Amino acid sequence: MSTAFSAANFSTQSFPLNHTSTTTHDSPLVFAKPTSQFLRSTPKLRLSSFSKLNLSRRSGTVVAVSDVVKQKKSKSTPTLLITKEEGLELYEDMVLGRAFEDMCAQMYYRGKMFGFVHLYNGQEAVSTGFIKLLKQQDSVVSTYRDHVHALSKGVPARAVMSELFGKTTGCCRGQGGSMHMFSREHNLLGGFAFIGEGIPIATGAAFTSKYKREVLKEADCDHVTLAFFGDGTCNNGQFFECLNMASLWKLPIVFVVENNLWAIGMSHLRATSDPQIYKKGPAFGMPGIHVDGMDVLKVREVAKEAIGRARRGEGPTLVECETYRFRGHSLADPDELRDPAEKAHYAARDPITALKKYLTENNLASESELKAIDKKIDEVVEDAVEFADESPVPPRSQLLENVFADPKGFGIGSDGRYRCEDPKFTQGTAHV
Repeated sequence: MSTAFSAANFSTQSFPLNHTSTTTHDSPLVFAKPTSQFLRSTPKLRLSSFSKLNLSRRSGTVVAVSDVVKQKKSKSTPTLLITKEEGLELYEDMVLGRAFEDMCAQMYYRGKMFGFVHLYNGQEAVSTGFIKLLKQQDSVVSTYRDHVHALSKGVPARAVMSELFGKTTGCCRGQGGSMHMFSREHNLLGGFAFIGEGIPIATGAAFTSKYKREVLKEADCDHVTLAFFGDGTCNNGQFFECLNMASLWKLPIVFVVENNLWAIGMSHLRATSDPQIYKKGPAFGMPGIHVDGMDVLKVREVAKEAIGRARRGEGPTLVECETYRFRGHSLADPDELRDPAEKAHYAARDPITALKKYLTENNLASESELKAIDKKIDEVVEDAVEFADESPVPPRSQLLENVFADPKGFGIGSDGRYRCEDPKFTQGTAHV
């Protein structure tokens, strides 16, 4: 499999995933123009068999290797892509993300949260499909839409909800808020409010892993970094610079584009000269993959390949996951710019509903088992809200902690006390 996924083979073919909902997971895929287009300006190739692939080098094209591997499997022995345990884990994580975000909306409108809150509803297949394959030591770098990434990485729902409430029991002690989730324990290296600013951090984390392994000779350091960002980021300079560095140094990183087709109110199709983001990978000498981000099993198959490739030291991968957010850009967005027909189209492709159908139709889970998970998650989310609501707010003395590196600088006075404890500080009359 590693041979099929090498950069040389991977970056030479145009082989995007089929987006039609009728495609089965356990049979070879036929790649054709879908009846209802997912990315409407994206042409699809029709490849009836693996033998028709032309392996001559062509610039600007890519191949989805996870499906090439499927083509090699015997048609007479179809196999399931996941076990029962894996399926239940994926379902539970996706339901947790959805239920948590729905509760966030309620708490925001009740005045329990402040500022901008960006929800992840509809995109759960991407977070779950990638992050649940990671080790604890692997790193995740997120965006302002980071709550579900934190949950998938293992940050407790209590800690995430408390952070949203601005309480001391939050994962950042209430100082980060919605857009800045961070957990050193879980190697969640932060949510970042400005688009693109997390990509250099992720590239640096991947460089650290490579440096530890190759320079410090830590043979067991095979840690991988996932960098999540949206389609609106992909025309920014940091994106291109970091693709170049990651490929140049063969860093163990996967660049995951969550293309939900809209950058706030700007359609992706109007904002970029070529809407096929995955094509930018081969331009920098790395594989580029295009996958249906509304299907957790397809995402998971591609994620396995990309993460495994990074862990083996074969370098970075660019993965474009076409997905869709079911709510506005943030809870302050009335969501009036998107066509209602478009929203209805993607709502019908709900990734949780699709996974539930796959589990039941393939006898991997019963309705009662899935309902038990739903009930468990409802209790987890309710508990998180109660815990956050009852937790204390940060003391005023915490205001300047983790702001200044010099302990004798602006934040702490000569008497060793925080300057913000001086009433004159908040009045603007304290001597500094």
